Order: sequence, then structure tokens, then C-alpha cells
Amino acid sequence: MTATGTVVPGRVGVVGLGLIGGSFARALHRGGTEVLAWNRTRSIYELARVETVDGELEGDAVGTCELIVLTTYPAHSVAWLEEHAHLVSPDAVVIDACGVKRGLCGRCRAVAAEHGFAFVGAHPMAGTQYSGFAHARADLFEGAPLVLCPPPGDPVDNLALLDRVAGLLAPCGFGSVTVATPEEHDEEIAHTSQLAHVVSSAYVKSPRAARRKGFSAGSWRDLTRVASLNAPMWSELFLANADNLVDEIDLLVAHLTEYRDAVAAGDREALEALLEEGNRAKEEADR
Repeated sequence: MTATGTVVPGRVGVVGLGLIGGSFARALHRGGTEVLAWNRTRSIYELARVETVDGELEGDAVGTCELIVLTTYPAHSVAWLEEHAHLVSPDAVVIDACGVKRGLCGRCRAVAAEHGFAFVGAHPMAGTQYSGFAHARADLFEGAPLVLCPPPGDPVDNLALLDRVAGLLAPCGFGSVTVATPEEHDEEIAHTSQLAHVVSSAYVKSPRAARRKGFSAGSWRDLTRVASLNAPMWSELFLANADNLVDEIDLLVAHLTEYRDAVAAGDREALEALLEEGNRAKEEADR
């Protein structure tokens, strides 16, 4: 069976109605976009159908979508695309919303090339410590960065493709678009996202954490916010980007050892130098 539906301009299909997929659906629906959706748990789809989703993303309906957004775990997103690729219209573009790009983009690009549609890797840089459709918000992406990983090819053709994706996602209100290769994306995300979750998860394991009430304020809140996470999803993301994440963990351990040694030795001069170095690094990062 091959794609038989006629693309309905602007119609979007969303695969997965968790926090990210649900927020895409709600933002697009609020902006007047017709949204079809698929979700593994039927009851969640039925709930979304009441107030957010216009129909089911199944069968010939897949071929009517101009844009399809894959928002489930990376392995499942790839599997869904492989299973449904024959239904996707050649006039459509498929994007994902996963937190890793190298393996996923390679496999999805191959599927897209075989079936004649376009695929662009995408990563909305937004989220919360919560998961599930119940926490999805129409304003989750407002002002947030969006990273796009176009396929190799002619820069002019890619510019038109990226403009098309940005236009279809306009109701989401992204604040900026950054273009990167999958390799660049995974290197950066190991530091800006994955390492932060590892540090937060490790930090709260101190036995003193349970006794912190009355002794904690903003520093505790900021450092522990992302310790509450979806363990199966983040495990998959960490392992898919293991080389980059291990490099970042090793670098952090080396820096922490410098601070630890200075404190243990009572070396105030060395400690002040390390702290000033951190101040300068933060200023440089904020420019």
C-alpha cells in the first residue's frame, strides 16, 4: 500500500500525546491548525479528542498531513515512521522532537529517501519536570529555541525546507531557530541538557536532602528541578549519546576534584581562583 490521501494544506499529524506531543497539539489547535494524532494509550487520545485533536492519525489519514511530528521516544519514533512511511505523502515533511539526533536522523533520512518525502530533525528546547498529556500546555514553546537538523543537500533547497517547517510550526511561537548537524546537536545537548539532569539526579542523593527543609531556598530549587524525570526516556537518550555525555561527565568530575582538593587543603587562594574562573566562564557563556 502506498500513500493515497491528498495533502490538506496545513494539516498536522502528531505521533504521541505526552508532554511535548500534547503541547504541539494544543499550540497548533489554538492557532487554528487542524491536528490529527496517534497515541499508544487509547484513553489519552480519546481525552485529547474532546478538546484538542480533530481526528485520528491512522491509515489513509496519514497521507493527508502536510507535516507529521514524531514526539515519542527515539526508538519508537523511528519504528512508527518505518511502519507508516508508505502512507506518507511525497508532498509532506516529517520532523521529530527527540532529544538525540545522530542515530535517529540517519535512520529517518534513509526511510524518507526511500519513500520520497522530506525529513528534518527537530528539537524544541522547552519542557518541564513533569510528563504526560495532563501537563501539556499550548504556551510551552512560546519564546523557546527550536533546533533544526536539515538533510545534507543543496543549501538553497534546505533553506526553503526549513522555512516551510518554521511556517507550519508558527502557531507554537518559537522564539528562535538554530540550524545544526546531528553531530553538533548531540555534542551541545550533552552539556546543556543531559549533564544537567545527571548532576541534578546525583545531587539529591545526599542523605541531607531529606533534612533540607528550613535550610534551602533558590539554590536548592534551581539545582534539583530536573531531578524529577522520566527515567525510561532519559535512559534511552543518555545511552544514545553516551560518548558525548561521558566526555561531559569526565570533565565535570575533573573540575569538581579541583574544588574538592582546594577545600580539603584549606587553600583559599586556589579556591578563590577557581571561583573567579567560574565567574568568567559564566559571563562568557551569557554573552
